[in-house]
Amino acid sequence: MSKKKNTKSIKNWAKDDRPREKLMRLGARNLTDAELLAIIISSGNMKMSAVDLSRYILSEMDNDLNILSKKSYNELMKFPGIGEAKAVSIVAAMELINRKKFDKVPNRKITGSKDVYEEMYPVLSNLEHEEFWVLFLDRKNVIIHKKEIGKGGVAGTYVDLKIIFKKALELTASGMILVHNHPSGNTTPSSQDISLTEKIKKAAVFLDISLLDHIIFGGIKYFSFVDEGIL
Repeated sequence: MSKKKNTKSIKNWAKDDRPREKLMRLGARNLTDAELLAIIISSGNMKMSAVDLSRYILSEMDNDLNILSKKSYNELMKFPGIGEAKAVSIVAAMELINRKKFDKVPNRKITGSKDVYEEMYPVLSNLEHEEFWVLFLDRKNVIIHKKEIGKGGVAGTYVDLKIIFKKALELTASGMILVHNHPSGNTTPSSQDISLTEKIKKAAVFLDISLLDHIIFGGIKYFSFVDEGIL
């Protein structure tokens, strides 16, 4: 019995219309998101070419790459024609996009909330659970260490002040910046966020450590206690 030919295959397209050939001829910037994604997944299914499948996947994400970047490989495998290998390739490509967008600067000096945002975006922007981090700085406001203090669910996480100050003393840090995320995307600080910030600020005074800011991530948005005048 002969194998049914997939007439939707990109191999049957005119050479100039194939994504790989188009990229080599015109450069990656001249390809659509769907065409670039098609190159990553390599092939489609019996009903759709790789480009058509990519268009379908992107349409299900409201054509928003930020939404696509949050999907796990298990979620991506629900699309017909996307197996484990293709799903893993998509997840890896999305992670590279995040890392490239906010490439880490060694020994970054913090001059404002935007520097903190750029430093922590790759870590916190796409999480579906809450994490609490602390950046430890020297007297010149240069980051000397960053540490995850707590990890929780969607609604919150436990923060142990003893861990924060133990690490600050080990590093002889002069300053600290608190950073955590709200998976809901709402960056407005809760009453617990405000209370915790005040508690850490008061404790830091006794150790001659400055609490420089508290940043709350909500996807691609953020809230700065200093910028809003509440620290």
